[in-house]
Amino acid sequence: MPALLVEDLVKVYRGRRKEVVAVDGVSFRLEPGEVVGLLGANGAGKTTTIKVICGLILPTAGRVEVFGIASHRRQALRHVAAVLEGSRNVYWRLSVEENLAFFAGLQGIPPRKARKRIRELIALLGLEEKRRTTANLLSQGMKQKLALACALVKGTELLLLDEPTLGLDVETSHELRGLIRELAREGRHTVLLSSHDMGVVEDTCERVVILAQGKVVTDDRIDRLLGLFRTRAYRIVLSGHLPPGAAAVLRSRFPLLKLHTGDHETTLEVELAPGYDFYELLDHLREAGAAIEEISRAEPDLEEVFLKIVKGEK
Repeated sequence: MPALLVEDLVKVYRGRRKEVVAVDGVSFRLEPGEVVGLLGANGAGKTTTIKVICGLILPTAGRVEVFGIASHRRQALRHVAAVLEGSRNVYWRLSVEENLAFFAGLQGIPPRKARKRIRELIALLGLEEKRRTTANLLSQGMKQKLALACALVKGTELLLLDEPTLGLDVETSHELRGLIRELAREGRHTVLLSSHDMGVVEDTCERVVILAQGKVVTDDRIDRLLGLFRTRAYRIVLSGHLPPGAAAVLRSRFPLLKLHTGDHETTLEVELAPGYDFYELLDHLREAGAAIEEISRAEPDLEEVFLKIVKGEK
C-alpha cells in the first residue's frame, strides 16, 4: 500500500465569469519512507495539490488516498501533518510550548511522552528562548520553525512540507535538511516536500515530481534527470591572449564557443555538439600556440534541470 496515492486529480475553481483549472489530471504516488520533491513555478498547482491531500479542499475529480484512506476523511488526518507556506498551521495567541502541547494532544500523545518530544523539538530548532512567547510576537523565521515543530510533534507517518525553509537562516536550513534525511532514514516518515529552494530539494530528495500548468511533466529520480541533462560543456583557461586570427578560427569551428579576454588570461566556455571531439578542440588550441592553465567540466544542477524542463527543452 502506498503512503500517498494521487490519481487523475483535478481541481477547478469556478468564478462568476470564468473557471480556473488549478490542477489538471495530476497522478503520482509515494511509497513508505520516500522523500519526494514537488516542484513547479508559481501557479503550477503545487499548493492546491497539497491542500487536497490535507483535506483542506475537496477535489473536483480524481482520487487521493493516504495509506488507503480517502484524504478528505477524518481517519486519514491521523496519518498526515503539514507545514503550509507562511506558517499558517499555528495559533497566533498561543505560546510556542502551548502550540506544541495542543497539536500533540490532538494526536492523542500521552502527556509525559509529549513533554519529552516538545523539549527535544524546542532544543533542535533553537526555540528555547522563545518557548513562552506567543506566536504572533515571533519573527518570520521563528514562526516557520514553530510551524515545522507543530508538524513534527504529531509524529505522523506522512509529512507535507510546503516551503519549510521560508524565512530560515542558512544554519537552520542546513539543520532542517539533516532532520528530513534522518526522518526518512529511520523509516518512520514519508515526506512530500514542495520548495523553490532547489538546494534543499537536491540535498534531501531522491525523486521529484515537476508540475507545469497543473499537469505532471516529470516524475523521475534526481540522479537520472541530472544524467539526462548532462552536457559536454567545458571551461578552459588560457595563459595570456590567443594569437590574432585563432579566435575567429575557433568560433567558426565550434559555434557554441564563448570567449572572454582578460588582462592576463583568456577563458573559453564551449558546449560541444554531437560529432565534435574534445581532443579536436585541444588540437586547435595547440596549433594556435595557446598555453592551457585549467580545464574543468560544467555539470548541471537541479535548478538548471528544472528550468530546462519547464521550458520544454527535453
